[in-house]
Amino acid sequence: MGIEVLALSLPSPASQWERLSSSHQASTRGVIEMGNLELGSTTLAQSKSLPARVVRPPTCLTQIFNHPSGGEMDAWVRPCCRKKPLISKYLRGYLDPPSSSCKRSFKRYSSSSEALMTSKSQAASSTLIVGNEKVGVLLLNLGGPETLEDVQPFLFNLFSDPDIIRLPRMFWFFQKPLAQFISAVRAPKSKEGYASIGGGSPLRQITEAQAEALRKALCNKNVPVKVYVGMRYWHPFTEEAIQQIKQDRITKLVVLPLYPQFSISTSGSSLRLLESIFREDEYLVNMQHTVIPSWYQREGYIKAMANLIEKELRTFDSPEKVMIFFSAHGVPLAYVEEAGDPYKAEMEECVDLIMEELEKRGITNPYTLAYQSRVGPVEWLKPYTDETIVELGQKGVKSLLAVPISFVSEHIETLEEIDVEYKELALRSGIERWGRVPALGCEPTFISDLADAVIESLPYVGAMAVSNLEARQQSLVPLGSVEELLAAYDSKRGELPPPVTVWEWGWTKSAETWNGRAAMVAVLALLVLEVTTGEGFLHQWGILPLFR
Repeated sequence: MGIEVLALSLPSPASQWERLSSSHQASTRGVIEMGNLELGSTTLAQSKSLPARVVRPPTCLTQIFNHPSGGEMDAWVRPCCRKKPLISKYLRGYLDPPSSSCKRSFKRYSSSSEALMTSKSQAASSTLIVGNEKVGVLLLNLGGPETLEDVQPFLFNLFSDPDIIRLPRMFWFFQKPLAQFISAVRAPKSKEGYASIGGGSPLRQITEAQAEALRKALCNKNVPVKVYVGMRYWHPFTEEAIQQIKQDRITKLVVLPLYPQFSISTSGSSLRLLESIFREDEYLVNMQHTVIPSWYQREGYIKAMANLIEKELRTFDSPEKVMIFFSAHGVPLAYVEEAGDPYKAEMEECVDLIMEELEKRGITNPYTLAYQSRVGPVEWLKPYTDETIVELGQKGVKSLLAVPISFVSEHIETLEEIDVEYKELALRSGIERWGRVPALGCEPTFISDLADAVIESLPYVGAMAVSNLEARQQSLVPLGSVEELLAAYDSKRGELPPPVTVWEWGWTKSAETWNGRAAMVAVLALLVLEVTTGEGFLHQWGILPLFR
């Protein structure tokens, strides 16, 4: 039994902004036309729809937030229709466009990380208030090593996450030894990459700058808040941010992952960590909170991306001949096909919306989408960025503009992987002119839109509250397997694909899965043997220290 949420999602009609309704999505997942949101005797909205931009002075916001719990909410939603699939526009005869199918519907759920999720709290007085409440915004991000000495422990934290490396339940106790092994093997190559971009990741500095810019934007909109940064795998860790939130006595919290599209390996992992932290702390159990799980559809984000692309196109001699190349961080294919991860569908829809915005400006360049940063032997989302670059070169593309679509901050995947590795590959493949759109960073339109997203979510903080006892028994996101998480997050898409058959003879997906599991067991057994005996090829090669 999970926290009661309101899940609203609509597909794309003929016009994209009819669906988006110009920043009307308080959940950032669909168009919400709110009627009387009554909480006890307090009415949240007097009209049948929220204004396009909710900007009120603190005295007005007092009316919004000071309400008894357990209220009722009525919502009116526009009729649903099927979203048109993303169809990439290619230069004649280049590549087959990727397929996409995305079903949308409206439903009320009892547990979901898709909609805005809330838990009960008590009010507290303070100097930093909206109305009678102290409001905070928690930005979630991946994190990155700040020095070369940080690289291996950062990789250990990354690969210790069961949402990054999924082991069968019976082998969960091997997670940390396996993470130690992988981080030791990968650290030397990763250090070379970080050394090439200055000796560390700039992600912390950029994210903290975004937090300060967001704080100022909210203050300019008459919503004073404190903004915190919580990283998943390096400092400042999410736990550190939560400790500061408690010290500041925040009573209302908006959780905003800095991942435009939801994935179990990014937003899902961070929310799962938050859930475990919240349930173990009395103060956090009593704190109202709301989660904005994804925001790739927002008009401000789409316009900001279009602005950057349009600006970079002007740097080419013949802008109309440039191939716009969207490169997104990949995820294992099994996350999408077996676990129901909505990442691929949201990514394709995001690209579609950006290109529609560019077409309104008279920009009709060919474009495509590919996925980068795959690791390990398993199959990841296709097409792969490196293979697609080679293929485009073979097809005669001479000008290419890379767009890092899933990144809002510069880090190693943009500064080293795209700017160095993929650029060199493109030039070797016959592409003569290369450009790259910068990550959004603190782009004003983007930051202002994030501020609007926070403001629009504030009426939902605690709007569907539960008792303290229920809050302890329920999850911010469902506990358990990745499949259970995504079944809750993405349940409105219909039934998930059936799980892999227990065993099936022949060259089948089931056989490949079980062969991989058998190989994993063998590797783990070897690792345990080496650690316990102190001898073996890993010690001989110097990967593990010799003990005498």
